[in-house]
Amino acid sequence: MALLNLGGDPWLDEHEYCEKLHREIMEQLSLRQRELRTTEKFAHMSSTIRFRLKQYNSQVYQLKEKTNQASRARLTTLDETERRLRQIELLQSKGVQMEKMFNEHNLNLNQNRTNLLGATASWESDDEELAGGETSKLTVEQLRGQQKQMLQDQEKGLDDLSKIISKQKNIAQTISNEVDLQNDIIDDLGDHIDRTDVRVSNETHVIGTISRKDNTCIYWIIIILLFIVIIVIASLK
Repeated sequence: MALLNLGGDPWLDEHEYCEKLHREIMEQLSLRQRELRTTEKFAHMSSTIRFRLKQYNSQVYQLKEKTNQASRARLTTLDETERRLRQIELLQSKGVQMEKMFNEHNLNLNQNRTNLLGATASWESDDEELAGGETSKLTVEQLRGQQKQMLQDQEKGLDDLSKIISKQKNIAQTISNEVDLQNDIIDDLGDHIDRTDVRVSNETHVIGTISRKDNTCIYWIIIILLFIVIIVIASLK
């Protein structure tokens, strides 16, 4: 009997999700480079990228753990495990590259800020108290916007994970149905084997009975022949 089609491989789905995160982060890094570093949009994009980088690294780590678990449980061949580990190493290399791009851009920003603060130290203290209220207000608004975006990104990530989990659930249900079907077939085969054993036992018993009867008939024939021979000999005397 042919096995059921179990759908796609969950590992491939999660690997594709990591690739998708990589593409999105690279796109956000590219867009951030076009923005002025002193704008609110730049700060908001930096916060979003930082969160997505953590999410990417976490997903790659989970993918590697699942690969190792599948290898220990012998659910994948050695060649397939090595192939998957090489792909995970490539994902990790991409993560290091994105972290480097993100940190280098922030380092340049900090250096420029230091130079700017050094050049304006003489007058910044005079205006600090006047601008303090607006700066605090702007910072709170930025934090709220960043928090809102982070929540939206988290919800999006959870939706993607939910789809993967739902697909895994369907695969598990399909496997369960297949196992139940195979168990029913095995039970039927067991019943057939039991009935066959009973028939074989009965036939063996019948054959043994027939064999014993055949041996008895031969003995009677020999006895009769001997009796006849004795009579013939006695009559000749």
